[in-house]
Amino acid sequence: MGTTAVMGQQGCLVIPVELRDALDLRPGDELHITVEEGRLVVQKPAAPAQTLRGSLAGLHAERSLVDELLAERRAEAQHG
Repeated sequence: MGTTAVMGQQGCLVIPVELRDALDLRPGDELHITVEEGRLVVQKPAAPAQTLRGSLAGLHAERSLVDELLAERRAEAQHG
């Protein structure tokens, strides 16, 4: 989805209603703005719970981080 917007005299940019609706943007929402490969990228920050879920997505349910940590500590104790 894309559209064209015109920048105002003081650098203000109005986000068209169809894009605001698509992202559920409301007045007062914070947006993260970056420049990537010569493009202006505007993103709605993910909710903290979504960010956490995304960072844990690669973990498998059968994997035990506690068991891995204990194995690492035991190996370190044997070699050091």
